[in-house]
Amino acid sequence: MSTVVVDTNVLIVANGTASQMSDCCRTRCLDRLAKARDGERVVVDEQYFILREYQTNLNPNRNPPGAGEAFVKYLLQNMANPTRVSLVNLTPTNREQTEFFEFPNDADLRQAFDPSDRKFVAASHAHSDKPPILEAADSKWLGWEAQLLTHGIRVEFLCRKELEDIRQRKSIKA
Repeated sequence: MSTVVVDTNVLIVANGTASQMSDCCRTRCLDRLAKARDGERVVVDEQYFILREYQTNLNPNRNPPGAGEAFVKYLLQNMANPTRVSLVNLTPTNREQTEFFEFPNDADLRQAFDPSDRKFVAASHAHSDKPPILEAADSKWLGWEAQLLTHGIRVEFLCRKELEDIRQRKSIKA
């Protein structure tokens, strides 16, 4: 059984609340979450850093709940089921809990990487399978992809072409 780490933006896009992403990207996110739910294990940390981020960025009072909220509910209901959820331990090394012992020992990566996204990398790196990180809407991950791969961490871009276009537009503006 394969294992994955899910970036928060996959849930947001699946909800249809990421305005910069297309309906096609939303469909890919919905399909990928269904695949994760129905046949993979999803990695979250024992300390709930990932789940707290999900809950902070989604609307728990949404009625009816969106696909993102439904996925979080699924994870919470399956926390004790190792065939559905795989738990890793993350050890914060700073007060803000954005640096982790389990993050790759790579000064360039550590300096460049968005602090709020480090938990996903640390979770993948801490897991024995080094599962891929599902990514949908953050074009910065394209710039980190090669460096992450040197540490055995893969990124599965659900909407790569759109992210490449977004990254290109940003570089033109800069």
